[in-house]
Amino acid sequence: MDSPAYVTLSRQTGLARELDVIANNIANASTTGFRRQGVVFAEHMRPAGDAPALSMARAHGRSIDSAQGALRQTNGRYDFAIEGAGFFLVETPGGERLTRAGHFLPDAEGTLVTPQGHRLLDAGGAPVAVPPLAAAISLAADGTLSADGVPVAQIGLFLPADPARLRHEADALLDSGAGTVPAERVSLHQGFLEESNVNPMTEMTRLITVQRSYELAQRFLDREDERLRGALQTLGRS
Repeated sequence: MDSPAYVTLSRQTGLARELDVIANNIANASTTGFRRQGVVFAEHMRPAGDAPALSMARAHGRSIDSAQGALRQTNGRYDFAIEGAGFFLVETPGGERLTRAGHFLPDAEGTLVTPQGHRLLDAGGAPVAVPPLAAAISLAADGTLSADGVPVAQIGLFLPADPARLRHEADALLDSGAGTVPAERVSLHQGFLEESNVNPMTEMTRLITVQRSYELAQRFLDREDERLRGALQTLGRS
């Protein structure tokens, strides 16, 4: 395989990764708190002996779109939506994870958990709990959670210490990769959930564009393969 084919193949590999990311975005267009993901391409120079270096395309990372999703009113007592840059912090078997999905439920002991059973953490990293027999639960914009008018917890809101290392996991969870820092200038809304920030029409347009680019690269590789086969057959007859 000669240099143009290597360059095209590197680009095609990146396009295949981008197709996977777009498909995942579309699949999660209705997932509460989901953050759209993108692929970051970079140029990678590869030595080519005495010839000029090859410029290879490399899909070296993925980015998380931090754009605000629409807030949908649910009137749920334990449905909380974040407005601004920040995440809830939950405790999972794999460690602490960030999420924008604010649908919580009290367990038998009054601890607020996600539908998957992950405990919501407060500003100090401790589980958030409410009295099981509380008649009224209210959430202030600053994250103060009160039961029957008495403050019982301060819901923690955090940001990844290094946004470039933020990675998607299942159930709208994100691994910060490098710890977290407190978020500022963030408001909470009770009785609301944040929808996915994926725009299905935009993602479908991206999907078609990337598919066409991938198919174009594949046609080039097929023609290059035919050219090499023809050259080998000609040399074999000589």
